[in-house]
Amino acid sequence: MKRIGMGLVGAGFVGPHHIDAVRRLGYVDVVAIAGSSERSAQQKADALGVRKAYGSYQALLDDPDIQVVHNATPNYLHHTVNAAAIAKKKQEVSDKPLAMTAAEAKNLLEQARSAGIVHAVTFNYRGNPLVQQARQAIARGDIGAPRFLIGQYLQDWLIKDTDYSWRLEPDKGGASSALGDIGSHWCDLAQHVSGLRITHVLGDITTTIPKRKKPVGSREAFQAASGSEQFEEVDVKVEDLASVLLRFDNGAKGSFSVGQVCAGHKNDLILEVCGSTASLRWRQEFQNELWIGHRDEANQVLAKDPSLLDAAVRPYAHLPGGHQEGWADAFANLMRDIYGFIGEGKRPDAPHPPSFATFEDGYRANAIVEAILQSAAKGSVWTEVKY
Repeated sequence: MKRIGMGLVGAGFVGPHHIDAVRRLGYVDVVAIAGSSERSAQQKADALGVRKAYGSYQALLDDPDIQVVHNATPNYLHHTVNAAAIAKKKQEVSDKPLAMTAAEAKNLLEQARSAGIVHAVTFNYRGNPLVQQARQAIARGDIGAPRFLIGQYLQDWLIKDTDYSWRLEPDKGGASSALGDIGSHWCDLAQHVSGLRITHVLGDITTTIPKRKKPVGSREAFQAASGSEQFEEVDVKVEDLASVLLRFDNGAKGSFSVGQVCAGHKNDLILEVCGSTASLRWRQEFQNELWIGHRDEANQVLAKDPSLLDAAVRPYAHLPGGHQEGWADAFANLMRDIYGFIGEGKRPDAPHPPSFATFEDGYRANAIVEAILQSAAKGSVWTEVKY
């Protein structure tokens, strides 16, 4: 595989994981980091062993050694940075959400298609081996026709009124918090695993803590408040809890809940697909197991073991049975699919590897979240998702 130069814009919480994942591939050179200032960029570059640092994303985009740009900035910069990278004909890997609105996301998709670049969104849970095993099993008909898709994505990092993040500010995070941040992951996973599309939603959303204490100084993402911090009280306009009913394009129904105020749930993503003959359930906090439910025989738990997985799924598992693989391994699988596609020089419209989510998938996620918000604003009524 030829060497590929990568540049990272935004080195906050998830940025270093982008670097770790691409370095594991062996043929990607991490060329530069761009930050909000030259000083901050240089500090991150020194800490991560990256040779170049830029004080603006524009300077990074001008670097001829960079072929692929990773956008790990806060949400409000996603459209701006993605559009600028597309204009420079750089291949693009964007964190989700693709943009702040569905209209912006659709605009980016159209720009990327017109420019003829490879475009990807980091819906990283697709990279888990047993997620791909569930997808293969459903496509093969192992559970019959999917009839009911249920699940949750619960966290507790916003349970205190002193917990705070830019994700709670609509001008930085968007019109949604919990749904946009984690609900989008659940919706993408449900559609990816089942092969179905969400067509209608009915949403009920809540802001359980309407006033929060915002730290006067800076604080790292997901970091708890310290005793020495000073605060200002602010009104919160976005949801931290939501429940949604779903309709799918094959007639299947579904429901899921998201919450960032649920004690004891750290990153508790669960997806279950109930079919006409069997069921499958995957839980992120126990991601090396896939539950298989039956009526007329004993239920099963398939442990992650390359020798027990379908041949097409085995490349996503890198350790023998009994050796646990986790979040970072799934993220690296995602990058392996993306960079393998780029390295082989494939056309952007060629068939993509399974874990590879495109700007089209990112646009769909934006559209679903907007439809849920519209449903809730109308008094929780069924609302069509407009793709």
